[in-house]
Amino acid sequence: MNDRDKLKEKELKLVQKELSDQEIIRLEKWKKLQEKGIEVFPHQAEKSHSVFEVVRDFYDLTREELEEKVYPVKVPGRIMAVRKMGRATFFHIADFRDRLQVYLREDIVGKENYELFELFDIGDVILVEGRLFRTRTGELTVLAEKFSFLAKSFHPLPEKWHGLQDVELRYRKRYLDLIMNPEAGETFLIRSQLIAKIRKFFDDRGFIEVETPMMQVIPGGALARPFKTFHNALGIDLYLRIAPELYLKRLIVGGMEKVYEINRNFRNEGVDSQHNPEFTMLEFYQAYINYHQLMDLTEELFLYLAREIHRKEELQYGDQSISFKRPWKRIKFREAILEYGGLSPARLDDEKAVLEMAANLAADSRSLTYSKALDVIFDKLVKDKIIQPTFIINPPKEISPLAKSDRENPEEAARFELVIAGMELANAFSELTDPFEQRERFEEQAAMRQKGDEESHLVDLDYVEALEYGLPPTGGEGIGIDRLTMIFTNQKSIREVILFPLLKPR
Repeated sequence: MNDRDKLKEKELKLVQKELSDQEIIRLEKWKKLQEKGIEVFPHQAEKSHSVFEVVRDFYDLTREELEEKVYPVKVPGRIMAVRKMGRATFFHIADFRDRLQVYLREDIVGKENYELFELFDIGDVILVEGRLFRTRTGELTVLAEKFSFLAKSFHPLPEKWHGLQDVELRYRKRYLDLIMNPEAGETFLIRSQLIAKIRKFFDDRGFIEVETPMMQVIPGGALARPFKTFHNALGIDLYLRIAPELYLKRLIVGGMEKVYEINRNFRNEGVDSQHNPEFTMLEFYQAYINYHQLMDLTEELFLYLAREIHRKEELQYGDQSISFKRPWKRIKFREAILEYGGLSPARLDDEKAVLEMAANLAADSRSLTYSKALDVIFDKLVKDKIIQPTFIINPPKEISPLAKSDRENPEEAARFELVIAGMELANAFSELTDPFEQRERFEEQAAMRQKGDEESHLVDLDYVEALEYGLPPTGGEGIGIDRLTMIFTNQKSIREVILFPLLKPR
């Protein structure tokens, strides 16, 4: 057995079953570094700047300004490209936001250290110490005086325009996506900024951020199929929450007039460009207001986010320019179907025709009521035609079991859905506060569940009892953070804005 085979079988076992020639060479370099007493995986690194911070803080300095004053830096980064020129080498290091050129000269670092750099590979993480200058071409560069190992990469990085064209690879190995594609890092940076700005918006308005249970005895707060699990110690079934709504409204009963939560929901549903079974929601509730006032607050929030994140009131999404300037269009659910769905009033009133149309459009064969059939038609024929921010108000009461009835038409709900770029971004209503009516609605939902509708509500008697203590007039709303991020980062798939989307095991 030759040395390479021994190294492959005994020195280190990598995850991959068969090693490529490049991987074997990297293992050999690792062994040589060990023999030289080089610490390849140190405990810490003392840095002065990140790559991004160097570029941000010094990019505008001229060659003369960099020569007049010494700007020392200690900057870590991953080696992304190397260009050797005899006794000098140019290479680039990067973090997930930017990249920076480094100039390594034998006469500065010494012959031994310069030769040591031969054991470094593209993908290795190193620390570079030196001063900043500009090359003849004007590129901001670190003149290296010292360098040291921070982590060895035993696998070669994928080719920029080949390996990462595989979309599934990018989702399965998000770390490679972040290494190779700076735009991916920018997407998740904006996502983080959105959440921070949302918190500031609500904190400044006197809301209290809270946390409610992820595991619930009775799933509720939305019409969706839950994930089920079992608690061994208590010997009971539990469900991952589909929404925090019922717990947040319990807090309003308890006197917390303004509450919000940003956290995960779980729905046992399909996966597509707009759906992931695990997703992030903002839900907020405010006592003494109704869904009309929530529309005003929603306009304020989105306009605030656009100005804070992008410094403008219009965002580009695909081929469309989305304007968040107020006021937004408000249209009734029924009128939206007539305007965008191409149905005549007579056909819309024909229950049999509506049921037949919905059955042809629906993905499953469950029996549909007239109201649920209308919801299917709206979802399949109307929603994707609405581009600019639009409030769809007063859908059927039957599909809104937690909302008050509309005063003018009791068969409609005091509720709205916000649609932008063909996606539902928010859902809100004047909360149902009558405990007797709420129990009746739950019982109707439970009856539908017994007939096979797994998305219907169960009867939550504890929540009904909370209402019996008195829930004041309340407006509540949920906003999907993932879809919001899609709009703000111009992404067409929800998987692009979730760091680790759900995928089938290989």
